[in-house]
Amino acid sequence: MTRLTGVNIIHLDKLQSMVTNPEDREILARAMDLAEVAGKSHRPQVTDFYDPYRCAMIARAMGYLPDLAVVVDGGYPAAERSRVLIFPDYMFAGDVDTGLSFLAVKGSFRFNTVTHRDYLGALLGLGLRREKLGDILVGEDGAQLVVAAEVVDFIKMGLTGVGRVRVTVHEINRAEVKPPARDYREIKVTVQSLRLDAVAAHGFGLSRTKMAGEIAAGKIYLNWRLCLDPSAPVRPGDMISARGRGRVAVEQTGGQTKKGRTNLLLHRYGSNR
Repeated sequence: MTRLTGVNIIHLDKLQSMVTNPEDREILARAMDLAEVAGKSHRPQVTDFYDPYRCAMIARAMGYLPDLAVVVDGGYPAAERSRVLIFPDYMFAGDVDTGLSFLAVKGSFRFNTVTHRDYLGALLGLGLRREKLGDILVGEDGAQLVVAAEVVDFIKMGLTGVGRVRVTVHEINRAEVKPPARDYREIKVTVQSLRLDAVAAHGFGLSRTKMAGEIAAGKIYLNWRLCLDPSAPVRPGDMISARGRGRVAVEQTGGQTKKGRTNLLLHRYGSNR
């Protein structure tokens, strides 16, 4: 049974107090409930699918609990949505099921182009919650889905069409998952300062004033976390997401120009997850 020491409690309380977003606090509370079950029953528990920020938040919280270990698994190395497996630390991680299943959706898409949004809409139209769905990997002749194992049969029976295209669904194994190459547009710019509003404006092709409005409206995420501060610092390796506009990866910063501006390399991706 998992027992918290005074030091553990102090660190965990501090972490929980730093989580100000109500939705994040609820997610963390559900994860703590799963940890309690795992500790008492000695049986692995698994969360829903979350973005990298929330998975990291849960994993960090679990680090303050003795006798438990975690694995973050989205089905393949570059997954953007993953589940967190919480299990007793005496178990070998490779022997514990992370509750993932993999599906291939096939159809005649030659004359009917569909997007990630079409697939997601068809799945949510079945009554599924987004948290039960991992990445949706769209290809030329269909898509591969990473989903919670508990919804596989429901999807196989219910998903008969995507857009106007009739589809078939069958299970595949993890080794068959082949993420498509992610196309991006390289953007080289100079910025006065590495602020979120300045960098995002260049990345998404908007004016700085327009981007400030997008940030204030809660449409911009920095490293998968909602950010309402236009002056938030941006660093190489950061990911900026904008609702309906895709993502911009901050690849690197270079030297400064004679006018004191910073050279910046960005990669802009469409929304395909």
